[in-house]
Amino acid sequence: MRDFVEYVARGLVDEPEGVEVEEDRRRDRVSLRLNVAEGDMGKVIGKGGRIAHALRNLLNAASVRDGYRVSLDIGEPLPRRPSRQPRRW
Repeated sequence: MRDFVEYVARGLVDEPEGVEVEEDRRRDRVSLRLNVAEGDMGKVIGKGGRIAHALRNLLNAASVRDGYRVSLDIGEPLPRRPSRQPRRW
């Protein structure tokens, strides 16, 4: 999935070296974060979000075949989740 998103994004932007895809896998879920150069953000999102929506649809169709869920975020890097602490009552 990561390679697919990177391939498509590099074809859309003016600065392909600025494309970076981060992947976070947890059980049956995959979170992808697409980062591009500031000037290329609009080219990846598209008018009214059409390109981003189409890319998400393709990812969802491919992920159903493999049995997991995929989410695609476009923008800043994925935040690191802190480890869970047990609740203290």
